Amino acid sequence: MTRARAWILASRPKTLPASAVPVIVGSAVAAAEGAFVLLPALVALLCALLIQISTNLANDYFDFLKGADTDRRLGPVRVTQSGLIPPATVRNAMLGVIALTFVLGLYLVSVAGWPILVVGVVSLICAVAYTAGPWPLAYVGLGDVFVFVFFGIVAVTGTHYVQALRFSPAALMASLSPGAISTAILVVNNYRDIDTDRDVGKKTLAVRIGKAATRVEFKLLLAFAYLVPVAQVAALHASPWLLLPLATLPLAFPIVRLVDTAEGAPLNRCLAMTGRLLFAFGALSSAGWMLGR
Repeated sequence: MTRARAWILASRPKTLPASAVPVIVGSAVAAAEGAFVLLPALVALLCALLIQISTNLANDYFDFLKGADTDRRLGPVRVTQSGLIPPATVRNAMLGVIALTFVLGLYLVSVAGWPILVVGVVSLICAVAYTAGPWPLAYVGLGDVFVFVFFGIVAVTGTHYVQALRFSPAALMASLSPGAISTAILVVNNYRDIDTDRDVGKKTLAVRIGKAATRVEFKLLLAFAYLVPVAQVAALHASPWLLLPLATLPLAFPIVRLVDTAEGAPLNRCLAMTGRLLFAFGALSSAGWMLGR
């Protein structure tokens, strides 16, 4: 395998929609409110993608150090564990991506002030703390909360804030569905790895609550995501165009059936399907905000 291919694997491009979709939704809300500004929106998108990549590199490196990645791994290849890239090189790349994100984030701080500095620093710390440190979030069952907060609420409202320079209840509500579906992606990942994670002491929420409850969690997250557009229209007296994401329901039902019937490696297909659902839901949500403005 070429070095370039190995670095692409390390960045895990299939996970990037989870960071891009919330930024697109936040920008759509800003546009609907007449506050869209192109350059902060683009920089916010780039920072979100870089934070996702830094998190992926941190996971690759620190899971290897903790012995969580073994030959029994069912998910995509980890470049550190497989020997494709030396551990020190992965670590240095992670630090470089974090530094680049911080530098780019200074522009957003100059635009929107200290709240964005606080959000950015906390986001970068959590990107590493997800699998590093004495109490890594993924190892103590807090990964689901981390994803919902940072890939939902923080990403959407933060993107809106750097353009509108104000807090928006509409952006907060719009953040809930991307956060829920992004969390559902993590739930599938942890459900797939529940046996191997338990064996190495990685106490994800799935390990803590068991397989049956994890399947219920997945369904509840998707159900919540689809209830949010209805609540938006009712609570905000908004345009019915915000109901557009409900058109993705036919994509959700096969995913739920697969989670109910599959275990182990076949759930990799479910991961990809949930990622596509997130993208389609986010695209229609953004379109709804634009059409209903």
